[in-house]
Amino acid sequence: RQGDPGSSRFYLSLQDDLMRIFGSERISGLMLRLGMEEGVPIEHGMVTKSIERAQKQVEAQNFAIRKHLLEYDDVMNKQRHAVYDMRRLVLEGKNTREHVLSLVDEILEWYVDNYCPEKDAPSQWSYESLQGALKETFGLETSLQELRQLGRGEMVPRFSALAHARYEERERQIGAERALFHQRMLMLQIVDTQWKDHLYSLDHLKEGIGLRGYGQRDPLVEYKKESYQMFQALMDRIDEEILRWTFLYQ
Repeated sequence: RQGDPGSSRFYLSLQDDLMRIFGSERISGLMLRLGMEEGVPIEHGMVTKSIERAQKQVEAQNFAIRKHLLEYDDVMNKQRHAVYDMRRLVLEGKNTREHVLSLVDEILEWYVDNYCPEKDAPSQWSYESLQGALKETFGLETSLQELRQLGRGEMVPRFSALAHARYEERERQIGAERALFHQRMLMLQIVDTQWKDHLYSLDHLKEGIGLRGYGQRDPLVEYKKESYQMFQALMDRIDEEILRWTFLYQ
């Protein structure tokens, strides 16, 4: 019992993992040369020092493993804080309506920049892709002829006004308070689902990232770079899914 006088005595075999990996052969050879028989306890300062040295090597190895895992977890932890902050704002219901309407303009600007780049001539713009994106995300029906007649600077204001009008019409149909509640529940479900999928993807990335070392690349640096790109894609998916379900959900 704790506090009682006495001492502890530990037994270790040369076949135990600790000794087998860190020095068992050297000590076994020495014991054979000295004529020690099997089953006889070995008590010698040299053996004790060998055990201590093996224990230090194991502790150093385990420390390096824990440090390595912590560095990987630190990357995920930063992303976790960002997602949980977003989730907390949704739960608190702060500026939910304003956030969704600001997303409308952000996504529209992204669509225009992606499908109608300013550096390209209008003849090279992908009007079909823009038409499909507007329908799939906002439910906006527009003809290719109408798109070709619009200047690049007119696109975002025009489609933003149409999307805002659709959002306000939905509010009038079901009531502002009920619409806000549905919006929050929808956003929570999307954030949770996308975050879980992202965690699975990070686990798969971590499992195979060590192989990058064979290509003379630091696996941790590669993990940080690719996990950041995956996180950016996660945030983009969340924004698009929020808008898609907001405008297409009946």
